[in-house]
Amino acid sequence: MKSLIEAIRPTTFVESAKLRDHLGLDVTIATETFQHTGSFKFRAAYNLALNVEQDEILTASSGNFGQALAYACELLNKKCTVVMPSTSALVKIDAVRGYGATVDLVDTTKVGRNERVAQLFEQMPNAYLASAYDDKYVIEGNASLGDELAERDFDTVITAVGGGGLVSGLITGLRRNGKTTRVYGAEPQLGNDASLSLQAGHIVANKQEPMTIADGARTISLGNLNWEIIKNGVAGIIEVPDETIGDALRMYFGLVNLKCEPTGALSLGAILLDKNRFKDQKICLVVSGGNVDPVVYSRILNKD
Repeated sequence: MKSLIEAIRPTTFVESAKLRDHLGLDVTIATETFQHTGSFKFRAAYNLALNVEQDEILTASSGNFGQALAYACELLNKKCTVVMPSTSALVKIDAVRGYGATVDLVDTTKVGRNERVAQLFEQMPNAYLASAYDDKYVIEGNASLGDELAERDFDTVITAVGGGGLVSGLITGLRRNGKTTRVYGAEPQLGNDASLSLQAGHIVANKQEPMTIADGARTISLGNLNWEIIKNGVAGIIEVPDETIGDALRMYFGLVNLKCEPTGALSLGAILLDKNRFKDQKICLVVSGGNVDPVVYSRILNKD
């Protein structure tokens, strides 16, 4: 049985002269597109599956955590059930099933994914109920990426925010390595609950699941454990319109030859909105994952 560090792939750092020249900024990309299952979520999922006592795990996911947990459970000989919105990218639904997990599709306009999870949990009380972001094992797993970033002297790290599992993990990893690196969260403007929460000083939830192109960030609110880290740990939350997310995705494709999913483009999108804020800084742009449906990807690339 492999430890977390033995199981994960180290993140890939990309220094693109074309992107740096285009932006006029010292940017380095830390991309998790080459991580197992195509996103940072494998760090969290494997750490969780490795450390919980139960042999069966139940979760809700729009795709990346679901397939990461499915693969982790396959490696560790555990059962996995994933509740997924019916609007999830087909490539993600197929991937979860491909790793041997049970997929329960739900129409989120009629029943919330968390409500459906609660229904299933009544039928499987011996399972571990896993949050994709609001879980100590998830945060600790994601902190392994913060450990890797701490090995480099970045002034600023920018990462996508959905439920807050990644940004809280990065803060945790950087701080335990003695780093005072500024950490910014980038979230879809259509689902700006993290930004509103930071302004209000308490968790503010979206009224419904936001239908942003950044499907990995279609969360209702930050997690409670995440919020305790985020509220004092982030330098700010930047709201990124869907149009700018698309611009960033096309820029990665055209200038860096990097395929990423819309959620993964959020950090670059934040830079595009306000380049002056980040002048004269060594910046790390975290690309959280690369799992995007080919039809969706083509549509965004071609601005259809």
